[in-house]
Amino acid sequence: MSRPRRRRLPDGFRFYDLRHTGDTLSTRSGATLKDATVRAGQSYEKAALIYQHSDEERQREMAAGLDALVRAERAKHHKDASPHHGEEAAES
Repeated sequence: MSRPRRRRLPDGFRFYDLRHTGDTLSTRSGATLKDATVRAGQSYEKAALIYQHSDEERQREMAAGLDALVRAERAKHHKDASPHHGEEAAES
């Protein structure tokens, strides 16, 4: 019976790169800094900051999320139909 061939890892491969990628993806999925710290096995949040990256796509995602929150709050307040600050209800 022949032995299975051993596969070699690519030149320059580092297991640390897998860890960094996994921890970076966890922050992209919405993990808080505390979540990232625990997942990475760090004892200090500062050490987990290296997994926090920002790019154009993430900035667009955050802007869309903020926009949705603001629109929801505005809709909620307009639905109440209560007078706004400085506005008096019309007297009959």
